[in-house]
Amino acid sequence: MAVFKRESRKPRHTTRHDAWMLLDGGFAKRNCTILDLSAGGARVKLADREPLGSRLSLALTGDVRKVTHCRLIWRKDTIIGVEFVGRS
Repeated sequence: MAVFKRESRKPRHTTRHDAWMLLDGGFAKRNCTILDLSAGGARVKLADREPLGSRLSLALTGDVRKVTHCRLIWRKDTIIGVEFVGRS
């Protein structure tokens, strides 16, 4: 019997969408690829193994003024999982 109830995972949609990751409040930009999306988050492939903070933003379009704020949930090598969050 499980002590903690795991939230059900939202349906994910596979994609290979090029995007930008904005770090340090938008002062640093990195290329990345969105591997899959759900209503609550995304799985993202990074271009490198550089360290990340716990908060970042994804620009899913060519317009970096339209970003989705995220929280880093997990990382395995160059693949990360992020949860979408509201502005803090």
